[in-house]
Amino acid sequence: MTDINLPIIVGASLIDGINPCAFGVLIFLLAYLAKTSKKKSKMLVNGLVYIFAVFLTYLFAGLLLLPIIQSLGSFSVYSYIVLAIIVIIAGLLEIKDYFWYGKGFSLSIFPSEAERIKKYVKSVSGNPLTAFALGVFVALVELPCTGAVYLAVLALMSFTGVSVSNILFLIIYNIIFVLPLVIILLLVYRQSSTIKFEKWRQKHKGLMRLITGFVLLALGLWMIFTIL
Repeated sequence: MTDINLPIIVGASLIDGINPCAFGVLIFLLAYLAKTSKKKSKMLVNGLVYIFAVFLTYLFAGLLLLPIIQSLGSFSVYSYIVLAIIVIIAGLLEIKDYFWYGKGFSLSIFPSEAERIKKYVKSVSGNPLTAFALGVFVALVELPCTGAVYLAVLALMSFTGVSVSNILFLIIYNIIFVLPLVIILLLVYRQSSTIKFEKWRQKHKGLMRLITGFVLLALGLWMIFTIL
């Protein structure tokens, strides 16, 4: 078995952080806040609170899932193989979306939840608490879109379980995961248009999915290798 290390954590979190699902919700939120907030400082505060909520939710999800995945592995090595297959399938789906986006099943936020997000965004305008609640909600419902890389990393961590080093790895992973969101927020705050970011996201979302797909394939195959 091969222990997970810092380069893997950094690489996986960077790839996970450029997920178009995560970008899309933040851009939509900032576009709404830019129209409704009289002061740009409110948009900045609500954006930071939203991102912090995403960070905390993913961190606590990791801390919760890590011992569960470890217990599955202690029950049977086949549990790891099942997780690895899930990760590999997720990778193939991401690669499929590069060539045939929107055809067949995709790793994306469910349409019903996307509509709820749009509805909840409109309640954020001046209240950081609602921005925090939105961040928690979005982090949970976008897991089908963003969670495959995280699942692979947690499975690799589970070989050593809940340890100080793995907790630090989870903190580092999630800081890097939300870093692109922070960059987008600061650029919008400094006069960049959300329209430009949305056009960029639409233009490059296929490439982002392709890169994520290859990373998932590599992680899934490595998961199988570590238990042989």
